[in-house]
Amino acid sequence: MVTQEQRKRQLAREKFLRQQQRRTAARRKARARNSVIASVLGVIVIGSVLLYTTGVMKDDDKSNASADVTPSASATSKAPDPCAKPAAGKIKTLSWKKEPAMTIDTSAKYTMKLATTCGDIDIALKTKAAPHTVNSFDFLAAKGYFDHTKCHRLTTSNIYVLQCGDPTGAGSGGPGYTIPDENLKDTSLKGGSYPAGTVAMANTGQKHTGGSQFFLVFKASPLPASYTPFGTISASGMKVLNKIAAAGESTGQGDGAPNATVVINKATVTKS
Repeated sequence: MVTQEQRKRQLAREKFLRQQQRRTAARRKARARNSVIASVLGVIVIGSVLLYTTGVMKDDDKSNASADVTPSASATSKAPDPCAKPAAGKIKTLSWKKEPAMTIDTSAKYTMKLATTCGDIDIALKTKAAPHTVNSFDFLAAKGYFDHTKCHRLTTSNIYVLQCGDPTGAGSGGPGYTIPDENLKDTSLKGGSYPAGTVAMANTGQKHTGGSQFFLVFKASPLPASYTPFGTISASGMKVLNKIAAAGESTGQGDGAPNATVVINKATVTKS
């Protein structure tokens, strides 16, 4: 017999998949339109379009795998911005044709620090379980790829995530290459849920399509084990993430741009 909770999770997953499909279709139309424009102007546009997450992952994915929920009155009122102004600097336009060569020590421990306008978010990386992912983040961070980029999506209904890692800020950006899915049997994912504190890759809904976009879970979120979990947020980092979540998102519907000015001033990966 299917319980009410199981049915609720099933509906959430089904909505998430529908959202991903719609976003994938929209992405294809956008690509077709852009290719026409490029041919007319004589401009060659290079890049890979990676949408993500729960609604997070796929439909921009990142970020809405939620069942229909009526937003509360408080959700429509914009809270004060709890974050500081971004540091001076510009986003770098960078792209590569293939995944970087493995340069990390897979037997060592690595951490990533996201120095954001809202505070530092420290993440312990799962190097051994997700070596390709950690190696890619080490490479991208060293190139300054994430510096000055916005965390563009916050989902606060059934799926509870903040999505970052897209230099375009629109949910369609990537580094030009993709990396394989990893660590999908992580014991933390048992029960059909990504626990609070998880950092995982966003993707297009297809296998092995992760790029640079990732999401940070601030509350346990029912999602299929399809998104590489590659890090765990520190206690102090969770306080920063919860502060961002508390400020809400722009639509009042549970999925939109965060009201907080969340900009990664600098991302750093360090070997312990």
